[in-house]
Amino acid sequence: MKIFKKFIALTLLLSTILSGIGGGVKAQAAEEKSLKIVASYSIIADMVKNIVGEHGEVYSLVPIGTDPHSYEPLPGDAQEVSEADLVFYNGFNLETGKGWFDDLLDVTDKKDVAFAVTEEVEPMHLTAEGKENEQDPHAWLDVQNGIKYVDLIAEKIIEADPEHKEEYLKNKEAYTKELEDLDQYAKDEIAKIPEDQRILVTSEGAFKYFSKAYGFEAAYIWEINTDNQGTPDQMKRILDIINERDVKALFVETSINPKTMETVSQETGIPVKSKIFTDSLANEGEEGDTYITMIKWNVDHIVSGILETE
Repeated sequence: MKIFKKFIALTLLLSTILSGIGGGVKAQAAEEKSLKIVASYSIIADMVKNIVGEHGEVYSLVPIGTDPHSYEPLPGDAQEVSEADLVFYNGFNLETGKGWFDDLLDVTDKKDVAFAVTEEVEPMHLTAEGKENEQDPHAWLDVQNGIKYVDLIAEKIIEADPEHKEEYLKNKEAYTKELEDLDQYAKDEIAKIPEDQRILVTSEGAFKYFSKAYGFEAAYIWEINTDNQGTPDQMKRILDIINERDVKALFVETSINPKTMETVSQETGIPVKSKIFTDSLANEGEEGDTYITMIKWNVDHIVSGILETE
């Protein structure tokens, strides 16, 4: 990691020299975009875009479809962070657990403008032995937590650019209304599933917040993607749960290799009904390419996947 930090520092020095050569172009770009904002991954980036609108440009460090738990940053990421007015990240061990994000902030000296969007969220914790004190990062899958993310994002954007406060507040009000409607939609749709069938089986244990908010029991093969995946003990445990609870449908996350869940399906005869989103949006132009549409996709496919087996 020390080698990485030295490499990033050299990259930033070279970029600074080159930026002096092309300073006129950068000055023009700065006039066009009043804020430059970095988000640690695509879901937060989408939220930021809904608030900042035309008054800023937003860069997501972790590319779409990539697992933020174990991301390895590129030199270009450090350059983006070094030029940022604001940096938003999830926290709860999502980025900070592996150290890559802390190193980026250290090298770029941007800790003072970096904010965890989970600041007002009540954390849930991991349950595996030895990890009981570690926070589960996947709070955004409960839309009410997503609203808390948006509140903090709007607050910090307004502090950084008070000139456009009224517009940011207007954007926040409109977006929050959409999220409140989405939250109610999820509750109404999930109510169609009989309570004894509300068990959600996924690869990673990312759906604790979702399950608590919307009335599911969360079951999974491994608890978090930084764990060993598909070990004999994990497989025995999930197979026992499936058999004991008469599970009708399995689901696999878009940012995870499906092979382990496919093995579970083969062992039990229970179909993998759909891919669902956790740590990343879909590619632009595809279903699930915004926070709202990814949550709606999850709700629709979980509900239809379980009810189709009735």
